[in-house]
Amino acid sequence: MTDDELIWRIAGGSGDGIASTSQNFAKALMRSGLDVFTHRHYPSRIRGGHTYTEVRAAPEDVTSRGDGYDFLLALGDSFARNPQENAYYGKEEIKPLSENLDDLREGGVIVYDSGLLDADEVPNFEQRAEENDWHVFPIDLRGMAREMGREVMRNTAGVGVTCAIADIPVEAIEELMADAMPEKILEPNVEILNAAYEKVHEEYDLTGIEVSCPEGEHEEEQVLVNGSDGIAYGAFDEGCRFIAGYPMTPWTEVFTIMSKNLPEVGGISEQVEDEIAAAALAIGAAHTGVKAMSGSSGGGFALMSEPLGLAEISETPIVLLEAARAGPSTGMPTKPEQADLEHVLYTSQGDSNRVVFAPADPAEAYDHARRAFQIAYEYQIPSIILYDQKLSGEYRNVPASHFDREPNPDIGKVLTEEEIAEAPHEPGGKFHRFRHEPEDGVSPRSVPGQKGGRFLASGNEHNEAGHISEDPDNRVAQVDRRTRKLEAIREDLNGDGLNVTYGPEDADYGVLAFGSMVGTVEEAVDRLNDDGESVKALSVGELAPYPETEVREFIESVDRVMVVEMNSTAQFRGLTQKQLGEYGPKLSSLLKYNGNPFEPAEVVEGFHNTLAGEEATEHQTTFVPAGGD
Repeated sequence: MTDDELIWRIAGGSGDGIASTSQNFAKALMRSGLDVFTHRHYPSRIRGGHTYTEVRAAPEDVTSRGDGYDFLLALGDSFARNPQENAYYGKEEIKPLSENLDDLREGGVIVYDSGLLDADEVPNFEQRAEENDWHVFPIDLRGMAREMGREVMRNTAGVGVTCAIADIPVEAIEELMADAMPEKILEPNVEILNAAYEKVHEEYDLTGIEVSCPEGEHEEEQVLVNGSDGIAYGAFDEGCRFIAGYPMTPWTEVFTIMSKNLPEVGGISEQVEDEIAAAALAIGAAHTGVKAMSGSSGGGFALMSEPLGLAEISETPIVLLEAARAGPSTGMPTKPEQADLEHVLYTSQGDSNRVVFAPADPAEAYDHARRAFQIAYEYQIPSIILYDQKLSGEYRNVPASHFDREPNPDIGKVLTEEEIAEAPHEPGGKFHRFRHEPEDGVSPRSVPGQKGGRFLASGNEHNEAGHISEDPDNRVAQVDRRTRKLEAIREDLNGDGLNVTYGPEDADYGVLAFGSMVGTVEEAVDRLNDDGESVKALSVGELAPYPETEVREFIESVDRVMVVEMNSTAQFRGLTQKQLGEYGPKLSSLLKYNGNPFEPAEVVEGFHNTLAGEEATEHQTTFVPAGGD
């Protein structure tokens, strides 16, 4: 336990308001001047089932969920489907208390709703509490809520109890409630919040409890956003005005945010019958000159393989999202994994070309989304944003000024009618849309309705006007031109700051990571350096075209490199070796694929195991030693 942070976990049943309560709690702490980070765990069931969310708060920047936690607020699962001990899912009603004890730190606090939970049903509860010096507060939160309003307000009562024990000013919660709640429910919620707060102070002795919330101060206004917010607002600010999709966890969050906001600016959101139709609709919209986006997760993105190829050969700009989750097939749809990397890089047929970005946090999600649209429309190529369930649902505070940027109406190389009139046409009048000679591979296009800009757009190989062509010379010219785009894009991306080095420049060892694992790796790097090691990290945010020069320089600057990723097949390490063609003996892997993301301590342990050449101690976490190229 540390004095400079609080990690608070609220547990209950799906549908009990765990996510909304934790989000509001995190926002209140952020407004009080602290940096916050949330981690969400939930089952893949519509309603009922154990769920929890953690809120980590500290005066300094927090980049991961941390290790373990300090404070458990167990509300009980009011939607538990089967309370029987021998039920398939076990005795669910007690899970918010029984399932959350393993990670609670020594000296931690447990507040449980004695109106729903009976600690006597938890094996060895008293013994474990005594052995770990836990401070236990059984409080009938449900009864209090029933007496003072509605049972659903037991969440507010729990927050009031938290404030009393962790020494959090209750006014911060009241202020947030006033902003978020209509008057008719605000008053009873404030009443029960204060009643719970006062009850604890009146009835319990809080001396000896070392769990408390630190104080902090921000130099500028902060906003609380998750990865889905970042991607959606980045797309919106970059001018995206069309989205089509089919709901699928966790991509649905971006779809929902865009669908809610697009109508306000005259944009369009379409929910369609499947992901093939969604991607095809977005391609159609982009063909007309609109900035368009679609996306899905796992198997839904697999259905987009065919339209992805159509966008590549027809050179239609489009942005697709792939919100990865544990697979294959439906797999574990609410659990994070990074095993869709190769799926995103290589799906579709033929010599396909696309750009792939992988943001690491909500702020980067915003940046990458804007960059994805810029590249897609400048180079007439699909851009894919690869993220995962972890980044999708984790909230962090970000300075509001990060999002204060100008919109970008540019849709790339689209000719004016005057320019079209001077451009080559075939004798029948069709515009040469797909010319062979552009050095950067980008042949300027027209959009429907422009005088003289008529051409054929199809999924077949075609000549310069779009007519189907199997002429060998034309085929080679078209493939080579489309491929040249990647060289130009790589040059364009160089130095744009989407690949980030962290730690001392002259470090002896390196850690490579991508996507949502980066924050955890950076915290681990800090701990290792504090312990006397010499380590730095490289976050690779551009996966295709691969930043070969940057990664090569990073690897050559250290003695050894550990590659951290959430899959069982070391896909990111494999990509690195494939792209660089060497360094196999210098690279090792730390892999995890049990449905839970790495904690910083596991990365630290993996680093020491790598140096010592030992096996990882956790069966879910695999250490793969260095191998040949």
